[in-house]
Amino acid sequence: MPMLTILTSNKTAQFVEGARLLDAILAAEESFTHKCEGKAECGSCHVFVHDGRKSLSKIQRTENEKLDAIVGVGSKSRLACQAMLGSENVTVELLGFKSGL
Repeated sequence: MPMLTILTSNKTAQFVEGARLLDAILAAEESFTHKCEGKAECGSCHVFVHDGRKSLSKIQRTENEKLDAIVGVGSKSRLACQAMLGSENVTVELLGFKSGL
């Protein structure tokens, strides 16, 4: 079963393929802001994916539009509420400045 690793806290959680990245982060018992309940409206769940990016679902229009409006977005950026996990291990960095707010 693939594993999610959260940088800085070094918390981990196993996940099943097709699960939302947000759900895996919460399963790792990480305190994580997510204000819009997964609708890609707020951008508060912006994360950097350091490893396993290619295994995530492709960025869809809704997520891409929200990322375009967030300061500090880079090539590793994803919204945890929109990214679906694949079959590879994933390492993420939770952004302390709470981008998108």
